[in-house]
Amino acid sequence: MSVLPPDIHAALVQLLQALQAPDNTVRSNAEEQLNTEWVAKRPDILLMGLVEQMQNLNEPGTRSFSAVLFRRMATKTRKIEGTDEQRELFFTLQQAQKLAIRQNLLQCLQSETLPHVRNKIGDAIAEIARQYSDDGEPWPELLGVLFQASQSADPGQREAAFRIFATTPGIIEKQHEDSVQGAFTKGFKDDDAQVRIAAMEAFASFFRSIQKKSQKKYFSSIPDILNILPPLKEAGDSDSLTKALIALIELAEVCPAMFKNLFRSLVVFSITVIQDKELGDQPRQNALELMATFADYNPAMCKKDETYTSDMVTQCLSLMTDIGMDDEDASAWNASEDLDSEENNLNHVAGEQCMDRLANKLGGQSLLPPTFNWLPRMMTSSAWRDRHAALMAISAISEGCRDLMVGELDKVLDLVVPTLRDPHPRVRWAGCNALGQMSTDFAGTMQESYHHVVLTNIIPVLDSAEPRVQSHAAAALVNFCEEAEKSVLEPYLDDLLSHLLRLLRSPKRFVQEQALSTIATIADSAETAFGKYYGTLMPLLFDVLTKEQSKEYRLLRAKAMECATLIALAVGKERMGQDALNLVQLLGSIQQNIVDADDPQSQYLLHCWGRMCRVLGQDFIPYLPGVMPPLMELASAKADIQLLDDEEQIQNFEQEEGWELVPVKGKVIGIKTSALEDKHMAIELIVIYAQQLEAAFEPYVLQIMQKVALPGLAFFFHDPVRAASAKSVPMLLNSYKKAHGERSPLLATLWELTVEKVLEVLTPESQIETLAEMYQCFYESVEVLGKDCLTGTHMATFIEAAKGTLEEYQERVKARLEERQENEEGEDDSEEILYAIEDDQTLLSDMNKAFHTIFKNQGSSFLPSWSRLLPFYNNFVTNADSTQRQWALCIMDDVLEFCGEQSWNYQDHIRQPLINGMQDEIPANRQAACYGVGVAAQKGGVAWSDFVAESLPTLFAVCQIPNAREDDHVFATENACTSIAKILQSNPGKVPNLQEVVAHWINTLPVINDEEAAPYAYMFLSQLIDQQNPAVLASADKAFLAIAVALEAETLQGQTAQRVATAAKQLINTAGIDANGLLATLSPETQQSIRTYFA
Repeated sequence: MSVLPPDIHAALVQLLQALQAPDNTVRSNAEEQLNTEWVAKRPDILLMGLVEQMQNLNEPGTRSFSAVLFRRMATKTRKIEGTDEQRELFFTLQQAQKLAIRQNLLQCLQSETLPHVRNKIGDAIAEIARQYSDDGEPWPELLGVLFQASQSADPGQREAAFRIFATTPGIIEKQHEDSVQGAFTKGFKDDDAQVRIAAMEAFASFFRSIQKKSQKKYFSSIPDILNILPPLKEAGDSDSLTKALIALIELAEVCPAMFKNLFRSLVVFSITVIQDKELGDQPRQNALELMATFADYNPAMCKKDETYTSDMVTQCLSLMTDIGMDDEDASAWNASEDLDSEENNLNHVAGEQCMDRLANKLGGQSLLPPTFNWLPRMMTSSAWRDRHAALMAISAISEGCRDLMVGELDKVLDLVVPTLRDPHPRVRWAGCNALGQMSTDFAGTMQESYHHVVLTNIIPVLDSAEPRVQSHAAAALVNFCEEAEKSVLEPYLDDLLSHLLRLLRSPKRFVQEQALSTIATIADSAETAFGKYYGTLMPLLFDVLTKEQSKEYRLLRAKAMECATLIALAVGKERMGQDALNLVQLLGSIQQNIVDADDPQSQYLLHCWGRMCRVLGQDFIPYLPGVMPPLMELASAKADIQLLDDEEQIQNFEQEEGWELVPVKGKVIGIKTSALEDKHMAIELIVIYAQQLEAAFEPYVLQIMQKVALPGLAFFFHDPVRAASAKSVPMLLNSYKKAHGERSPLLATLWELTVEKVLEVLTPESQIETLAEMYQCFYESVEVLGKDCLTGTHMATFIEAAKGTLEEYQERVKARLEERQENEEGEDDSEEILYAIEDDQTLLSDMNKAFHTIFKNQGSSFLPSWSRLLPFYNNFVTNADSTQRQWALCIMDDVLEFCGEQSWNYQDHIRQPLINGMQDEIPANRQAACYGVGVAAQKGGVAWSDFVAESLPTLFAVCQIPNAREDDHVFATENACTSIAKILQSNPGKVPNLQEVVAHWINTLPVINDEEAAPYAYMFLSQLIDQQNPAVLASADKAFLAIAVALEAETLQGQTAQRVATAAKQLINTAGIDANGLLATLSPETQQSIRTYFA
């Protein structure tokens, strides 16, 4: 029975009809009426009225549309009267109104008989349930109704219950988990296939929502779940099988180990699905995706299975031959100019992508044997599709199998290179693709060792009859040349450029465009060697830029601009002469004539201006007034965000390029990422201008800092914008400092504004990588401003932010340890965890640099604020995690280095960590501790003198560990050697048996890797030589050779090198050593390098 009067229903029915009218004007007016008269003034009547319309017995269309509209309206936000708080529309209603609506909704669900309408009502219920769940409020009667529905005699009711569970798993509370398991088990065994599928989807959603420690109790459900699959395959029910496989993929992502006991059976079943062409492409690809998901999330389990890898390779290669079925001679393919036309949902693409994932996750040891069991046969097959698939497989696996394949490149190239002369154009295209990919994946080796094989075979392909093959050969050359040294490319430049110049005359514009990109890359790599071809190429490019004005040539002109400016960068301002200014003026003319928002020349121009700034340096300044306005417009862009609350809108935005859709609390938010990418690029170019022009960029600094850089630090819609803004801040400060001087009041005013905003963004956040960028922005900015630029308030604010960051870091570490304890035996950390650890290490490193920079510029005035974090340092320095120990040791080193004698006040927190650190099994920690002892000797004064003298035996022990001179250990060894020198120089009176210790110290030389440590050690040695120290004279040969190899290694530079060389000459005379004889024991190259110091 209705609680609303008939006239309300009549008005509502009229509104619903108008909202569905074919006439746009009628619909727009109805939307306006809906928002102004119903949503704004009487939301309770609107929502209750829609629920009552869902009970309209005669009109299923009305019931369905009312449910859809109810869900849409319930999620709208509305300000609560008298407050600034925004709530979703349903939650702005009175308690009694909400209760009545809830009860009616559940009655609608129970009484509805049409599946499609019931599903829409279920979606509406799920949305209200989601709001209750998010708000932490109960909907007590809902769970009972759903359990009741899941046991109903009506399969439609059972399915609806599971659909709602799938959408809102948060409604299942902990105390109901056992009951839920029973309901799921019954659902998995339901007589109706759609109920079984709905139960699977609900279980996957629920399982994803629970904590890892609760997961094991549900592992027993897997046999029942897997039993759902075979009947679907036998019935040929592709749609249901697709849905079931998607649910399994979700489970495999969350907890692959739950399938461990039945993995063999699942592999066998999935392979039969992939093989079954009768099922259609979608379920076959989903079965492939399921198997690849196991490789992504638990590669160890896959490697242990007896046939997983060989079966998957076979099926991937088979799918990769499913290409060009209606185009045997590739005539249609070659005629197409849409080079990106192939969809990602095609079988051959799915096969290629899967091979790439398998290679990256399983590695070459597992993947190469079964792959190369097939490839040689496929390469010699008479079917072009087999040859094509084999080449694409090589492209797909080369990155993941790099370590093993790099030693077998001769054999791989023996397979690939002959295909560049294959009779079929798509095979030649695939051969180019393989060489291009290998040039990237085996960068360095391919260019240095195989340049002749690659270039002499791929250059002739540029003359192919087929434009798509020509273009792809040129694209492969980009990959090869961008990683090649100038000396490698130089002998081939004539041949390369003569062929590419011919491509510029191709009738196909996409070939011309690719040729320009390739020439640009060659210019970038060949650098000054490209000067020989400047006179031929630059006039051609000017020609393109001045003559080809029509719209279809815009991308070609953009590529010509790119090519011309990269050539300019390669050959330099002097070689260009007047052309440099002519090119800049031409770019300015092109910019003024751009009228369309989608003109590709706009983006290319921005980068071209950046390059010309680097070419011209200060000569670029007159062009800034023309360059900066469009750059500022892009850099100042606000985020374009749309709230999408209807399915049609969402579908439209999904099809539109340049938008990212983000689900948030039952809604979908559209973010125009293309505009944000432009904003990011513009800020990166500002960094280049500020870096190159320094003081000359000052007129733009204030505007950029206030409107772009500082707001950009908190631009949470797009992390790359935040990172670019963080890089721009210190560069802009530097420009201002160079223009006004480091003690200028103007700089001080700008710094006060800047430092507050930078400190604000040091607060903890979820994007760890971006937070690290913020710390880098802070310490680089402090470095620019220099001594005493921070007030006590600034330092206190910094410490408060650091405290929050460290607390959150400790929480993340704790969570990872708990997750590891839940791992199955032999299960490695997931890739996600490894990336998270890496991000945290970067964050700690940048925080460390921030502490270092503050101590360096503020000295002991930082100690009162710094000491508030002593509990963290004490915890970190004794932690089992070596990264944390290193972090704390480095900070203690800064206290010793920059706070002098005041550091002794914290000796209880420093002494023992240094002692332990010198004996740490991790070389980097030994290095930090040894360095700390050295600076304590140098800067710590009398208070530290006994401690550092007592540390000598430990420092000598560091120098004598096994493998002390190997790569991993050498920096710790050299720091120990240098710290001994600092102690002997600063505290000789505290060292008993001084001459004996000096003699031992000479044996710890040389220092030939650490450029910071070497000058201290060798200046001390020079001092001993000047003093004619007996221990040095007794080991004169060793001392001389130690100096010789350090000079050759260039760890000594400038005046220090000259000073030490002078001491070495003195040692030759004083000790009467045979310098030529000693030098003869070294390599001829080393001798030649050293003799320049003794000429």
